[in-house]
Amino acid sequence: MQVPMEIFKCFYINLLATFMVSAVLAIDPYSEALLSLKNELVDHDNSLSNWVVPSPGKLTGKYYVCSWSGVKCDNDSTTVTSIDLSMKKLGGVFSGKQFSIFTNLTNLNLSYNFFSGNLPPEIFNLTSLTSLDISRNNFSGSFPGGITRLQNLVVLDAFSNSFSGSLPAEFSELANLKVLNLAGSYFRNSIPSEYGSFKSLQFLHLAGNSLSGSIPPELGNLKTVTHMEIGYNLYQSFIPPELGNMSQLQYLDIAGANLSGHIPKQLSNLTSLQSLFLFRNQLTGTVPSELSNIESLADLDLSDNFLSGSIPESFSALKNLRLLSLMYNDMSGIVPEGIAQLQSLETLLIWNNRFSGSLPQSLGRKSKLKWVDASTNSLVGSIPPDICVSGVLFKLILFSNKFTGHLSSISNCSSLVRLRLEDNSFSGEIALKFTHLPHILYVDLSRNNFVGGIPSDISQATQLEYFNVSYNLQLGGTIPAKTWSLPQLQNFSASSCGISGDLPLFESCKSISVIDLDNNNLSGVIPNSASKCRALEKINLSHNSLTGHIPDELASVPVLVVVDLSNNNFNGLIPAQFGSSSSLQLLNVSFNNISGSIPTGKTFKLMGKSAFIGNSELCGAPLRSCSDSDGILGRKGTWKITHIVLLSVGLLIVLLGLTFGVLYLRRGIKSQWKMVSFVGLPQFTANDVLTSLTATKPTEVTSPSLAVTKVVLPTGITVLVKKMEWETRSIKVVSEFITRLGNSRHKNLIRLLGFCHNQHLVYLLYDYLPNGNLAEKMEIKWDWAAKFRTVVGIARGLCFLHHECYPAIPHGDLKPSNVVFDENMEPHLAEFGFKQVLRLSKDSSPTITKWEAEYDAATKEELRMDIYNFGEMILEILSGGRLRNAGTSIQSKPWEDLLREIYNENEANSGSSLQEIKLVLEVALFCTRSRSSEQPSMEDVVKHLSGLKHIDDGRSWKEGQ
Repeated sequence: MQVPMEIFKCFYINLLATFMVSAVLAIDPYSEALLSLKNELVDHDNSLSNWVVPSPGKLTGKYYVCSWSGVKCDNDSTTVTSIDLSMKKLGGVFSGKQFSIFTNLTNLNLSYNFFSGNLPPEIFNLTSLTSLDISRNNFSGSFPGGITRLQNLVVLDAFSNSFSGSLPAEFSELANLKVLNLAGSYFRNSIPSEYGSFKSLQFLHLAGNSLSGSIPPELGNLKTVTHMEIGYNLYQSFIPPELGNMSQLQYLDIAGANLSGHIPKQLSNLTSLQSLFLFRNQLTGTVPSELSNIESLADLDLSDNFLSGSIPESFSALKNLRLLSLMYNDMSGIVPEGIAQLQSLETLLIWNNRFSGSLPQSLGRKSKLKWVDASTNSLVGSIPPDICVSGVLFKLILFSNKFTGHLSSISNCSSLVRLRLEDNSFSGEIALKFTHLPHILYVDLSRNNFVGGIPSDISQATQLEYFNVSYNLQLGGTIPAKTWSLPQLQNFSASSCGISGDLPLFESCKSISVIDLDNNNLSGVIPNSASKCRALEKINLSHNSLTGHIPDELASVPVLVVVDLSNNNFNGLIPAQFGSSSSLQLLNVSFNNISGSIPTGKTFKLMGKSAFIGNSELCGAPLRSCSDSDGILGRKGTWKITHIVLLSVGLLIVLLGLTFGVLYLRRGIKSQWKMVSFVGLPQFTANDVLTSLTATKPTEVTSPSLAVTKVVLPTGITVLVKKMEWETRSIKVVSEFITRLGNSRHKNLIRLLGFCHNQHLVYLLYDYLPNGNLAEKMEIKWDWAAKFRTVVGIARGLCFLHHECYPAIPHGDLKPSNVVFDENMEPHLAEFGFKQVLRLSKDSSPTITKWEAEYDAATKEELRMDIYNFGEMILEILSGGRLRNAGTSIQSKPWEDLLREIYNENEANSGSSLQEIKLVLEVALFCTRSRSSEQPSMEDVVKHLSGLKHIDDGRSWKEGQ
């Protein structure tokens, strides 16, 4: 009896439920429709938990749905007028069949969710709609037809979805439409010419799609539009002069749109315009002086184009101008005095042009300047005396000009955060009063003519992270006592400054990672307190007069990469602990009085003899064997040296002659081979390389590139050899650039050991790292800790190339196969700078200045692409290879949806790993932004990954310099 009773109960419950629902639905059709909709949706967070029908009771004539979240009814609670499901983390694909009942619905908001699939055309049955917001979802496919039924529609917001196909021309038939936002999808083909016939439109946003063709001149007929963004597309077009007829336009953005031709002077007819953004195009010609007729203009950004000519004198009439950005063009002439009279001016960006003359001496006197960047021009004269008089200037960037004079005008500029004046001719004392600079983070005064020493109050700059006064040859003075105690200091560089005295004690030096003090007059010893600098990666004290032992405490610093103590008066032994360092790549103690044996280990063998020569009592690999020292260098046996040297030289000459004779006959080489090995690295001969290449079998080529061969040299060291052809006329400049690459040392860069060449061929020798590349790792499952370490390592390597090499070196070809791993699975960037090597080798007229210009067109673009490619690489790492080349498409994906996917793919469970994943994903999204002005610098990326910098707004990342 038990089983039949259970069946009866189940039947009774289902019957009762059916009766209850039927009774309710019969009196509440809205409940039926919305419960049906709820049943189609994915609601992991139970956001619609109160969408339930209570037990049937006395009928009131009012509907239950009027009390549900997101639903609004009229005053009598008898008609649903609004459904707002925004930001409820809902997902799924819905049919739309439920909407036919809502004949009086005026507002439907589905924004900030995870809806996908095609947008159901049944939505267009809601003929009373005035506002339809489906933004920030993942609707895909073509936009459905039938929207013309919504003749009451005022707002249509479909921003940030995945729609494709052509833009529907029928939108233009919506007579009451005021807001049309179709940005951030994959719409293609041209903007329909019908879009020029909107009757009431005020806001038009089509940016960030894949639109092509020409911008229709019919858009000029939009007399009611106040805001138009149509940039970040792929037009093959010029700017239609007819746009100057949009008499109500206040905001125009056509940036990053592949536009060519001149800026039409007809834009000056836009007398209501407040913001004009045309940056990152291919515009040519001069800046129209007629733009000064737009008196309301507040933001003008024409940067990243090919504009020429001068800044129009008439710009002095733009009394409301806040932002003037002309950077990265080919403009010349002087900066007009009238620019200084603009009382609203806050940001002046004119870097990387050919401006000459001096900055207006009244600059800053009448305006509240916040950011001035005039670097990489040919400007002369002094810093305007009132440039900081308003007290809000936080960034002053003037490097690579011909400025002279003193720093008195900015000595008390308390608002300063970033100051870059390097590569000029400033003189006098460094007049900065750090006591009055509480916010200063970055100071670069290198390559000037300052005297009088480093200011003694530098220890008061508690926020200072970077300080560089190198190559002020007459600077003199000493290093202030508490310099290393600055809590945020990471980089301190004062090379070739004539500094004397002792090194200060290393107290509380928790943040410092780079110390460059080479080529000075320092004396005394290295303090034992160096062990407290746990973040120290590089210390260069070469070419000084330091004495005493190399302290064991220095060898205990865990992340040391480069230690250069050459050309001093050190004595005693090399601390044995250096031999067990996992990070050390170079210890240069050459030309001192070091004795004893060199620590054993592979790292020291790879450093080569040049790192240890000039120490007569030092022995061990890679120098002579210690067991032979007494027999060879003993007091009674010194006469043997001459005989041994002469015998060795004679034998070497014979062997070289025979070897090169054989090579000449076997390989038909008509020009002499030369070998260049870099300081501190293994020393090879051309014979070593050529002999090994001759003996290498084709099966030993393991790199994806056919021009790269794995070779075992006669010394026993395995290297990768990359082959390249060059022209005779390019040898000098290419050799110098390759030498720059070889001297660029960082623990996350593969080492370029040297190069072997004749008049026609070059062989580049790289470290061989045994653990494969990142592209291979994408195919296997690896834990989050390894992924995070890889991302940070790649970021640090790029940061070094971009910010610690002068001029900056773009990687040029950043991709997973160019990230290789050492025996400790530490990532190293391979192929860095090689694209520029190829460009120089093929240049018909190569010159030194072509690669010495820090911000020439090709280099600047490659630095940007490095950042973008880094962001795409992060996405690929985070998704296990799924999100490949996804930098553009990912921007339109809802943040919460993306974050959830990435969490799941990395099986994150601990709080720390979740936070790290979020941190890394933030970096990826900012690096892959389409606007270069919204991308971070690699310096900021490293800070963010280290938890030192929070991302608030992409535009605030734009250090530019």
